[in-house]
Amino acid sequence: MNLEERIQHFRRQYEALRGEVTKDIVGQKEVVDGTLIAMIAGGNVLLEGVPGTGKTRLVRSVARSLDLGFSRIQFTPDLMPADVTGANIIEKDEKGNNTQRFVPGPIFSNIVLADEINRATPKTQSALLEAMQEHRVTAGGRTRELGEPFFVLAT
Repeated sequence: MNLEERIQHFRRQYEALRGEVTKDIVGQKEVVDGTLIAMIAGGNVLLEGVPGTGKTRLVRSVARSLDLGFSRIQFTPDLMPADVTGANIIEKDEKGNNTQRFVPGPIFSNIVLADEINRATPKTQSALLEAMQEHRVTAGGRTRELGEPFFVLAT
């Protein structure tokens, strides 16, 4: 396939994706296009707007259209970094011995909606920023890679 054919193939795929998303999101072409372009470019998005403008619906629609995992994290002042990244828990095995097991947090998804990120503490925001930049998280003294594709849309 030559370059022009690849460009046309990409364009058809993009138009099909945009068509699926705009079945749920009506009248916000610039927001939809900006979000999709950021995803394709490997970036993340910060959306500002009043409640009820379809930010969550947009992210859910993109995840559904691409058949990717989706999670939503509601950022509040009491949210801890481990609530985002996950944590080690101690369990008893069948012999009665204590063992540690990592329980992944909501950041371990392909598409993450970080809702009202400005309400979180700097430490919690920092945990999210590592994931956004490095596509990995450090929890329990160990670094874990996030699945690809990985995309964060924050409000």
